[in-house]
Amino acid sequence: MAILTIPDLHQVIDNPKEIGAFLAKHDVFFDQWTCEVKFSDTSTQEDVLSAYANDLKPFMDRGGYLTADVISINSSTENYESIRAKFLAEHTHSEDEIRFFVDGQGFFWFNLENAPVFNVLCQKGDLISVPAGTKHWFDAGISNPFVKAIRIFIDPSGWIPEYTYSGIEKHYE
Repeated sequence: MAILTIPDLHQVIDNPKEIGAFLAKHDVFFDQWTCEVKFSDTSTQEDVLSAYANDLKPFMDRGGYLTADVISINSSTENYESIRAKFLAEHTHSEDEIRFFVDGQGFFWFNLENAPVFNVLCQKGDLISVPAGTKHWFDAGISNPFVKAIRIFIDPSGWIPEYTYSGIEKHYE
């Protein structure tokens, strides 16, 4: 279950409908899908994609998305610190960044015009779509990270981060 936090206003929202409404006002799509499949550490990308094919195909067809893969981060991920640093810097993408969390959790942080900085803790079953050009960053956690999420693309090259170099993320560690 997702949790939305606005640190500067000391506000926390944990009701999924309220989270969805708040995010929709900022053009961020949020949904929750049934997520009953349990995966082992040895589950392959194909295992994960196959388990959710019935949900993914219609979603991808409606949005014109052409490919999906799986990102899996855990405490044994090699070079985690450098991977985390890459995600932690505020950036944008030239296409939507879509994640469906099949297990684990992570924080999407947003720095939008005319809004205070906020984050969404996405957990198992949460689907979020960050629109192209949206300033954001992601944190899987300092220690003991655990994220298993399906990434959905029109073209994976559109997901290459374009860093803003604003440094704002350093104020919200």
